[in-house]
Amino acid sequence: MSLQTEQTVKKVVLAYSGGLDTSAIIPWLKENYHGCEVVAFCADVGQGEEELEGIVEKAIASGASECHVVDLKEEFVKDYIYPIVKTGAVYEGQYLLGTSMARPVIAKAHVEVALKVGADALCHGCTGKGNDQVRFESCFAALAPQLKVIAPWREWDMVSREDLLAYLAERDIPCSASLTKIYSRDANAWHISHEGGELEDPWCEPSKEVWTMTVDPLDAPDTPETVMLSFEQGELVAVDGKPLTPYQALMYLNDKAAAHGVGRIDIVENRLVGMKSRGCYETPGGTVLMAAYKGLETLILDKESLKYRESVALEFSHVIYDGRWFTPLAKAQLAAAGSLAEKVTGDVVVKLFKGQAVVSQRRSPYSLYSEEFATFGADEVYDQKHAEGFIRLFSLSSRIAALHQQDYQQEKGEK
Repeated sequence: MSLQTEQTVKKVVLAYSGGLDTSAIIPWLKENYHGCEVVAFCADVGQGEEELEGIVEKAIASGASECHVVDLKEEFVKDYIYPIVKTGAVYEGQYLLGTSMARPVIAKAHVEVALKVGADALCHGCTGKGNDQVRFESCFAALAPQLKVIAPWREWDMVSREDLLAYLAERDIPCSASLTKIYSRDANAWHISHEGGELEDPWCEPSKEVWTMTVDPLDAPDTPETVMLSFEQGELVAVDGKPLTPYQALMYLNDKAAAHGVGRIDIVENRLVGMKSRGCYETPGGTVLMAAYKGLETLILDKESLKYRESVALEFSHVIYDGRWFTPLAKAQLAAAGSLAEKVTGDVVVKLFKGQAVVSQRRSPYSLYSEEFATFGADEVYDQKHAEGFIRLFSLSSRIAALHQQDYQQEKGEK
């Protein structure tokens, strides 16, 4: 399984997870890139302590010279999730972009480690069929185009878990992975995704074994629970009256919402590389946060501003899904959403019940809602007679078109 290459790589930083793929990549790099030094990099984006347990020792045992575990949890939520929430981005109407939004913060830290240790190459374990290879490499190109990128799945001749396990066994490299793995999962503070197993058949309903983060809505409490989110200039600053850091707030919402089965979706999505894929996603806290933010927006943004923000949401969902975070377009769209968020300040109460997160109360010092104007009762602030002139002007183009059509039909009839 040797790759003959003439390219010289002295030191490479590998995005390392401790799983089967990246455990095999470390010795493969050393063998196929002329004994290069391999430095492991692991991003902590809130995937859970159990995923990081013993990861440094695993990397060293696999042949890495060192392993850098970088805590990105607060940065991820504050500098990536919160700005994306302001855009309202949802991919293809359902997906809250949990995997997509984590990639730029990971790629940025990956590059920073590489520059710190003096590496001349970056390496990732993304497959040639997925979106992540595009996302990571697009970020690398924007941040450090001078660094070579190595993607083993596009180079080696191994094609299965059996191949990888045999490769490691031949070299006496320990690995806890087995042939019984059913699902492919990716977790972070925002969500967890599930692919593989029975999910590869869109006609097959997900089994209970698929879901790992949320309670089955059917088994959720029979009594609803409410949670209050407080925003300042579009950013969540407190939950249930408690000031919390961005990451702490998201963890609090995850716990509350997961207990009520909130945040499950089962979708078939269009991958960037052209194929469709079926996946199940759990985004409990994120579902509540997005619902609350949009609920508060309805009080504050006027019709045209909200319409424009919705257009940004649609466009930005593709920008972030496609891995174009570090681009002028993304910067412009984030700036637009941030500008519209300047008055998104106030409190929102969301009711959690049997898989649903529904806004039930909202208030803001910048609210454009006026009970005096909206009431059906008598008032002194709105003269209903004024609506007649407005309607005539609003429908003027339709009136003119209809009159022209009538004149044309009449002339045609006379002939």
